[in-house]
Amino acid sequence: MKTLHGAVVVIVGASSGIGRAAAFAFARAGAHVVAAARRREPLERLAEECARLGPAALAVPTDVTDPEAAEALARAAEKRFGRIDVWINNAGTGVFGPFQDAPLDLHRRTIEVNLLGPLHGAYAALPRFLDRRRGILINMISLGGWAPTPFAAAYTASKFGLRGLTASLRQEMRRHPHIHVCGVFPAMVDTPGFVHGANVSGRTLDPGPLLYTPEEVAATLVYVARHPRDEIAVGWPARAAQVAYALAPGPTEHLMGAALHRALDRAQPAPVTHGALRRPIPEGTTARGGWLARKGLPSASILSGIGLAVAGTGLALALDRRAGPRHRRPER
Repeated sequence: MKTLHGAVVVIVGASSGIGRAAAFAFARAGAHVVAAARRREPLERLAEECARLGPAALAVPTDVTDPEAAEALARAAEKRFGRIDVWINNAGTGVFGPFQDAPLDLHRRTIEVNLLGPLHGAYAALPRFLDRRRGILINMISLGGWAPTPFAAAYTASKFGLRGLTASLRQEMRRHPHIHVCGVFPAMVDTPGFVHGANVSGRTLDPGPLLYTPEEVAATLVYVARHPRDEIAVGWPARAAQVAYALAPGPTEHLMGAALHRALDRAQPAPVTHGALRRPIPEGTTARGGWLARKGLPSASILSGIGLAVAGTGLALALDRRAGPRHRRPER
């Protein structure tokens, strides 16, 4: 797509986090945004803001775990705008803590949202793309789709499964040159996701200093809509995890496991919470989760740039010292 002006973009999981940032990004690019999530009020406010930034927008309250709701979302988008050009499966959740300590329904819900939700979305979108012989399906996967995350077993299972679903559908569409199935793999992102997810570890969660902003992921989604890619990472930690697990799965698992165990041992006690898995909650309606602001840190992309600059300066100084003093001309 050379331009997104007038395109119709369905964004599932748009009430907060990456989905909210993506809605604004596509609206600024001139696209009609169809925002979907469970919470009606945040969606309607989002649609109003998107309409002020760009063309008309539509809010459709949707529970992605219901296949009929996904089909109703597609029909609503077509009824209002006549077609669907881009469908983004972005809704996601998770359970953090020892697998056996979480109620089984929370694990099931994680699989339903993260894997069955995109499956329902694809089932609604792809027949419409085939009818028009064009369309872009984008699945928000994760760093967790390339390397397993300890204490997030259901989340890891859902993301591994979503990566496989995405790859399989991509090959099914290979004879349709204008239909694309893409996977986006962000590293850790500063969103309200920790508020919406469940935490049964009894410990305070801290995502660490290397956090990317939802706006950076949203910019990648806009890029993929214009220039479809099979798989694209957001942030070097995501790509590093892919390479590490592909080359040395055993040591990578060991390092990740040791790091998570150590982090939990050092974390402060916290109450067990079930987040928004069983029902929507009013908290967390912004794009950013506030982690970077509370830590007083810039985005990981800026920190990485500073680190590279410091490393480059150190290397240059080391090489200069190794070269030794320059030869001076003898004095008369």
